[in-house]
Amino acid sequence: MNQVIHQTILIIDDHPLFRKGVIQLIQTAEEFTIVGEGSSGEEGIELAYDKQPDMILLDLNMKDMSGIDVLKILKAAGIESRIIMLTVSDSADDLIDALRAGADGYLLKDMEPEDLLASIRSAGQGQMALSNSLTGLLAHALKAESRPKSTDEAGLTDQEGKILDHIATGKSNKLIARELNITEGTVKVHVKHLLKKLNLKSRVEAAVWAVEKVRRA
Repeated sequence: MNQVIHQTILIIDDHPLFRKGVIQLIQTAEEFTIVGEGSSGEEGIELAYDKQPDMILLDLNMKDMSGIDVLKILKAAGIESRIIMLTVSDSADDLIDALRAGADGYLLKDMEPEDLLASIRSAGQGQMALSNSLTGLLAHALKAESRPKSTDEAGLTDQEGKILDHIATGKSNKLIARELNITEGTVKVHVKHLLKKLNLKSRVEAAVWAVEKVRRA
C-alpha cells in the first residue's frame, strides 16, 4: 500500500468564490492541507514567506499585481514551493511568460473538478502540471521559434539526454536524482545546460519539446 505524502497548499486568488470552491475540492483529498488563502498578490507573498507551503496555486490576473510579478518575486526570494498558475487565460503568450518566469505548471480554471484535483496531485508528486488543451498550444509556440530539431543537433550528452527523458515524464529533480543515483545539485546543473542547448527557458517547455520529438520520430 502506497504511503500518503502529506503536503501543504497556499491559494493566491482575488476571487473569494473561486477560492472557496478550490479549497472545498482540495479538502476532499486527505494528502493536502490548506495553510492559507491570499486575496491579493501582496497578501499572497506575505503568506508564502510565512507558511513556506509545499505548493502554491496562483492566479494570473489580480487587481493589485499580476501573478507573473508575484511568481518572479517568490522565485527571486528562493521560495521552494512548487508554484502552479491557475487561471482563465489560455493565451500562448501568458503560458510561455509564466513558464519562463519559473512556474512549475499552468492549469485552467474551467477544468473539470476531478481533472483539476488529479493535476494538483500530479504536481504534488513532482510531475508536470499542464492542462491537456495547452500542450498543443505550447508545442506550436515552440515550433515557431528557432531551436534544435533533435538532441543530437543540440549536442546533448548521454546524461543530459537521460535527464531530458525523465523531465518529459514530469519527474522532479529529486526524483531524477534518485533514478540516476546522482545528487539533486548535479541534476540542476545538467538541466541548466540542456535548457541552454535547446534554447528553452523552462523544464515544462523541455518536457513538451521532448514529447513532440518522440511523436515526430
